[in-house]
Order: sequence, then structure tokens, then C-alpha cells
Amino acid sequence: MPIQQNHTTNSVVMVPPTDFAYNEQTGADNEFQNKPGQAQEHIREDALCEFNEMVNRLRDAHIEVLLLNKHAQSHKELPDLPDAVFPNNWFSTSSNGTLTLYPMKTPNRRAEVRPEELTQLLNRNGYQVHKTEHVDKNHQQILEGTGSIIFDHKNQIAYAAISERCDKELFERFCQKKGYQAVSFTSQSSTGRPFYHTNVMMSVGEHFVVMCLESITDDQQKQLLLDSFTTTKKEVIDISLEQTEKSFCGNILQLHNSKGDKIIVMSDSAYRGFTKEQKAKLEKHGRLLPCPIPTIEQVGGGSTRCMLAENFMPKR
Repeated sequence: MPIQQNHTTNSVVMVPPTDFAYNEQTGADNEFQNKPGQAQEHIREDALCEFNEMVNRLRDAHIEVLLLNKHAQSHKELPDLPDAVFPNNWFSTSSNGTLTLYPMKTPNRRAEVRPEELTQLLNRNGYQVHKTEHVDKNHQQILEGTGSIIFDHKNQIAYAAISERCDKELFERFCQKKGYQAVSFTSQSSTGRPFYHTNVMMSVGEHFVVMCLESITDDQQKQLLLDSFTTTKKEVIDISLEQTEKSFCGNILQLHNSKGDKIIVMSDSAYRGFTKEQKAKLEKHGRLLPCPIPTIEQVGGGSTRCMLAENFMPKR
């Protein structure tokens, strides 16, 4: 039986960008990454400042932020983890207490996977981790967590754009085991290459979808997606390729706070990238919470959604 799970949570896990840098290994298929023109120590300082400001804004909005620090409880020295600030790719959580670990494409991202330390962090904050599951422990097929998979928990549907970081066969097997309907499609950037992660071109809220329909060139796939959103009564907010690629308008996340208010987290560039009409539509679904993270976006090639790993674990 599928897990009955809320669509949004008021608790997230974030990882400070202590080793933040341009990641040569992931740059091969992430068109959003840009090599910095300034010294590495300045890049890291700027990223840490942006990260801390985002944490403060989330906490001021009454959202719980749990910080998974690099060396907390570590029994071994870890290598540099330039993309550790994007933890949603290596794990997800469920309200039945399951911690799911995903196979990552590059070796330096596989080194981010630290289930023991994550479990300790959750336990210290009063959450129960009942079991840990690997989707593919040997990384023979790749499926990079909620970067590759966009969950509609309310309707038990999972969406995925197939890419080097999202194996179609593994995605479908995973969904079958989870009891979710698998909806896969192909999308491409303005250069004709697949988007490296689904979550840069698509975000599914409780009652809305932000999506770059322009990136889906197969009309049948596009219609199947639109039919799915009609069936699940989602308001579709269509964004352009320019909004997707230049402003990270697709990389946003709906949460709720401790008071039950819906909050939609996005970067400052996404907030400025949305049109007035699109913002008005989004504001019907929650308060918009923009966070300025230009260094993390430009050098890391990911935005706010990538930085937020949702915590659905049950409380003790």
C-alpha cells in the first residue's frame, strides 16, 4: 500500500556549503553551472553568507531548519564536497519513518551520502527513523532523488524528466515499489540538451504546477502531463525557457510553517523572473519567500529547491 503523506512539510534539512566550489564532475551535463572569475575563498565566503541568510529567512517564517554539518559525529575525514549544499539529491524521507537513499552519478556526489549522521541529526531533533532503504546501492543505474523525481504526494504520482541523472527503468521500478504512478517524459533546454534535473523545469505544489511546457517537444507527452494536472485539479503556471534557464523559476518549493501557513520558497532571481501575473497566481497558493543566492545559483547550477531536503519523518 502507498504511504499516505502530506504534500508539504514544515521541516527541512540543509547542508552548509563549507566546501562550495565549481564541480568539474557535474559540469559535464549541468548547463546551469558557470566557472567563477574570482578566487575560490571569496566564492566560498559568498556562498556561506547566502546560505546563512536563507536559513534565517526560513526560520523567521517559522519553518524548522535542521543543519547537517560536514564533520558532525564523523568518524572519518571526508573529501571536498563541492555540491553538498544540494542534499535533496541523495535522500528523501517518508512519514512512515523510511529514509530513502538514491544512486548519484558522480563520485564526489556519492561521497555526500551520510545516512548515519543524518539519522543522528533527525533523532536528536525528536524524529523517528524506522528503516533505511537504498534505491540502487551499487550506483549501476542513476536516480538522483527529488532532483530527478517530482512527487505529488497527495495524488501518489511521481513525475520525472529522463536524463543522465534519471534512469527511466529505475524510476519506474522505484515508483512501482512505492505505490506511486510513474509519469516520465523528455525535456530539453534551449541548446537541445536534456535538463540535468526535473526540478529545474518543474515544481508541483498542493494545488499548482510551475512548469516549462516549452521544453517538452513531444506533443503527446505534453498532453498527457496536462491531462494529469487537470485530473488532479492543479493550476498550471507555464514558464518560458528563459525564465527556467536564467532565473530558476522552476526550482521552487512549497512548504508550510508551524502555524499552518503555506510558504513558497524561491530565489531572489526567480522572484524577479516571474511576471506580475504569475506571482499573483502563485500568491493564491502561499506567501512567496525570496532568498538571494546568486553565487550558489551561478557557480553551483542549482537553486532553492535543490538546497531543501524535506523532512517528513514522524515525531517521537
